Amino acid sequence: MLVLSRHRDESIMIGDNIVITIVDIRGDKVRLGIDAPQAIPVHRQEPPRRHRGRSGGRLYGPAPRGPGRWDYEPMNQPATTPDIAGAYPDDDTPKEACGVFGVFAPGLPVAHLTYLGLYALQHRGQESAGMAVSDRESLTVVKDMGLVSNAFDDRTLATLTGDLAIGQTRYSTTGSSTWRNAQPVYRGVDHVEFALGHNGNLVNVEQLAAECGMLPGTVTSDSDLVAEMLAMELAGRGDMDPGEAFDEALTEVLPRLHGAFSLVLADHDRVIGVRDPNGFRPLCLGRLDGGWVLASESPALDVIGAHMVRELDPGEVVVIDDTGCRSFRPFSDEDVDPRLCLFEFVYFARPDAVLYGQSVHHARVRMGEMLANHAPVEADLVMGVPESGIPAAEGYARASGIPYGQGLVKNRYIGRTFIAPTQALRSAAVRMKLNPLRDNIEDQRLVVVDDSIVRGTTTRAMVRMLRAAGAGEVHLRVSSPPYRWPCFYGMDTGARSELLAANLTVDEIREYLEVDSLTYLTLDHLLEATGAVGAGFCDACLTGTYPVEIPVNLSKGVLEAGDGPPPERSMPVHATDEDNELPTQAAGRLFGRD
Repeated sequence: MLVLSRHRDESIMIGDNIVITIVDIRGDKVRLGIDAPQAIPVHRQEPPRRHRGRSGGRLYGPAPRGPGRWDYEPMNQPATTPDIAGAYPDDDTPKEACGVFGVFAPGLPVAHLTYLGLYALQHRGQESAGMAVSDRESLTVVKDMGLVSNAFDDRTLATLTGDLAIGQTRYSTTGSSTWRNAQPVYRGVDHVEFALGHNGNLVNVEQLAAECGMLPGTVTSDSDLVAEMLAMELAGRGDMDPGEAFDEALTEVLPRLHGAFSLVLADHDRVIGVRDPNGFRPLCLGRLDGGWVLASESPALDVIGAHMVRELDPGEVVVIDDTGCRSFRPFSDEDVDPRLCLFEFVYFARPDAVLYGQSVHHARVRMGEMLANHAPVEADLVMGVPESGIPAAEGYARASGIPYGQGLVKNRYIGRTFIAPTQALRSAAVRMKLNPLRDNIEDQRLVVVDDSIVRGTTTRAMVRMLRAAGAGEVHLRVSSPPYRWPCFYGMDTGARSELLAANLTVDEIREYLEVDSLTYLTLDHLLEATGAVGAGFCDACLTGTYPVEIPVNLSKGVLEAGDGPPPERSMPVHATDEDNELPTQAAGRLFGRD
């Protein structure tokens, strides 16, 4: 046996491709970071309790990078990933921030439950996935870029034993799409370890970083910033009980956060859920035999056999431990103002979700019924744009008496790493995603129902596809009002210069999209369709009225020392290259607005 002495942060190389790093030493416990190729399994000699390690972005016991800073950068991880959330840079659907999940269930396979919960929330974010599992002695974080199925396999899950876990699927809004920004975020301070998963977007990150004395690049996302602020508060409470110290840190930090934040946190013994005082993003509590569950949406409860107890109130903190479930409210009463994102009903949430006590599917059907009553048209067939436009299309057909049928087939197995550099390839990319059923639409007058139009790229290509397949008429009905303002509360839609309805009238949009008629659902009808009128919604993307003030310099890369994209562009645009221009630029040329 070869015996070597190493200090913390020092490494040992085995062969050419295995690196073992001493990431922490606490008493008689040593934590190791193991970087190895995918094909090499790594196990403890005794029955595995913890984990295996390998390269490609998995984190097993983060390494300290200064006081209160715990992070481990994989050796071979690419700096960024392509536009995997929408498959194409021109995908004009809104992008959600994240899905979060937490489970406290001693005696149950919490890692497997978290995996299933994250799978049910995959639609909320596809850039990265991760979980943190506690065995009451230590907290292990596993995360990787890509889908949930990319980040975990059977062997990994089998070694993640414990009593509680949290997880997250990410789509980036503050902080670029890199492994470092994948979640959960981890910190270890004195006698407290914790991990954090975040759904939403903070709007005062730059101010908070300055107040805390953080240099640019110290933290790279709003989630990282929250974890660092908590770590700073914990650093001065080393003589307190860990649970009490963490509760006090939360009470100090949470009221300073402005914007959207639904959080799940875990320490050695507890799972904690937090919802911001506006409740921009959903978070619900479920009961499981032998435990409790937190999730962004109720279908994540269903998939593991839990039943929904209730939605967390805006401004509520729920703490789950061996004694049960309790809550406290660290926000002042005047700050609590329910403003659930209205687009959760329109697009984001799964149709089988329940929000404000209402079925999302039924709400979308009612949107279509109201569209039919508000904007009737003589037609032969009603069809929905897969997937989220289908319930509204069913409602339109039901109310109008026009037959409902399938007009487009969606390829559910399309790869998510395709980036098309030219317009010709982007058009081909749309065909990879959607393809017409010629027999159903040829010579037919079509009512096409979609949930929203953001940039218009996909919509225009789809209409041209239907025309080429022989559609006689195309009447477009949209189950939400014109999308005119960017969201800063956890939805990535680009700058206002990219939003079609912010730059064109409805009639100009109709002409640009090359449809015979175009009608949007009114805001009053949309609110009525939710079945929760008066419950409190954020409609800033439709009205420009922002419940929380937005700084003028807010951008995705605000914490990354200038590494993020320019605030007015979310995709490369070259003035001399019409293949790469924004849809709003093309529309501007069409209507003489160069």
